[in-house]
Amino acid sequence: MLNKIGRDIPDFLEGYGQCIPYPNERASKESKANRDHNAALNRCTQGSKEKYREDLLNLLTEIGIASGMTLSFHHHLRNGDGVLNLVMQAVAELGLTDITIAASSIFPVHAPLVQYIEKGVIRQIRANYISGPVADAISEGKMQWPAIMYTHGGRARALESGDLKVDIAFIAAPVCDVQGNISGANGPAACGVLGYAVPDAHHAERVVAVTDTLVPYPTLDTEIGEEWVDYVLKVDAIGDPAGIVSGTTQITRNPIGLKIAERAAQVIEHSGLLQEGISFQTGAGGVSLAVAYFMGQAMKQRNIRGSFASGGITGYLVNMLEEGLFESLLDVQCFDHEAIRSYRENRAHQGMSASRYGNPHNKGCVVNQLDVMILGATEIDLDFNVNVTTGSDGKIMGGSGGHSDTAYGSKLAIVVTQLVKGRLPIVREQITTVTTPGTSVDVLVTERGIAVNPNRSELRSCLEKAGLPVVDIRTLYDKASSITGKPETIKTQDQIVALVEYRDGSVIDVVRKV
Repeated sequence: MLNKIGRDIPDFLEGYGQCIPYPNERASKESKANRDHNAALNRCTQGSKEKYREDLLNLLTEIGIASGMTLSFHHHLRNGDGVLNLVMQAVAELGLTDITIAASSIFPVHAPLVQYIEKGVIRQIRANYISGPVADAISEGKMQWPAIMYTHGGRARALESGDLKVDIAFIAAPVCDVQGNISGANGPAACGVLGYAVPDAHHAERVVAVTDTLVPYPTLDTEIGEEWVDYVLKVDAIGDPAGIVSGTTQITRNPIGLKIAERAAQVIEHSGLLQEGISFQTGAGGVSLAVAYFMGQAMKQRNIRGSFASGGITGYLVNMLEEGLFESLLDVQCFDHEAIRSYRENRAHQGMSASRYGNPHNKGCVVNQLDVMILGATEIDLDFNVNVTTGSDGKIMGGSGGHSDTAYGSKLAIVVTQLVKGRLPIVREQITTVTTPGTSVDVLVTERGIAVNPNRSELRSCLEKAGLPVVDIRTLYDKASSITGKPETIKTQDQIVALVEYRDGSVIDVVRKV
């Protein structure tokens, strides 16, 4: 069947079930959480006060781990995470099969999972973002069941609604006491906020805190309390904190990138949103951070103070907070060590759960309070649909993360990108995979012009009056095609290797075997 944006969606998919086409017209705007928190609190270790363990294999046996279970992990250590690989090595040693990995994100450091996929230890992966060798293996059709790809808010929604049921959650805990009070702010592997682990702790059948640093009871700055934790496992190391900084977290020095960023800042300025109390989010890419720089300069000139900046926080947003450009930061994960320091030291730098950040079915989430969001794109089509899931070769190389959540919630969602990357056009008639629907995207800013979604005619008029180079998106498409030629259509097979859920639980697209 075709969904509302014309993507071919199966009625039913093994390992997933019935597919609801995007958008989910039956989805309520109110809370859909149906899990009983009191029941979760009572799922403890038979009333035992002794939670501390030192042997992973014995602990897994004690819990009663079995083939076919779903195990969850969080990604706050990013490309430095060691817990997922450690647990899966033990699972393989126990001879278990058909495991579902429900990780908030998968990085290149998780390459050892490929062998477990090939051997049938892992049957399925459900994640918000997948990159590296695991993404390649999934794209090549090596996994028994298709991967399920969520948004950050959509994963929290799935956990709270029971759509995603987790048997055992393993929480990498930078510091922890013997009763399971966890903090990410301190310790040798401090990673800052633990926002993506909170829904797992609240809704998994069993919760294991995995730590390399035990502290006296009670843990200071506790983020996940002992009432949610069944076991505490001491290991030698939970990972390499140097891997937290995975990706660009510095302002671009590329002249083209700076031109794009300056134009995006001008779009914000002339949109009417650059005023006292503005709220803002940007990614960690070089161009996105440059937009924040130019916007910050404009805020200083106008003597404007913003209300909050949110999302994954970088040192650059920390600087804006400390310069007085924002009242506070709302942080779901720290992208670098300066952000971790700030979170530890500054009360105005607040942590939040993934559900508070972007769950569309709770009673109110932070993305709905955003004025401006800066987004990236691998591809964008003539209807402003955006792909950040697959690359130009059709292989999985990322995923929505908070892309769809923030695009929907913000008043002004701006995509910033060069018109051509790697000799390939970014603007296309049809994109490989739809991650974020065009109805949520307002503006595309490139070095060769600014395209405004036809649904925002009043915004286009404002930008034209300001003298900005506004053009139709088809004009940008024609310019890109004249430079690169029309790219060949990617050849795929019928086999579906991944299903892309929109934040409301409907299916927005699928990824087929390359």
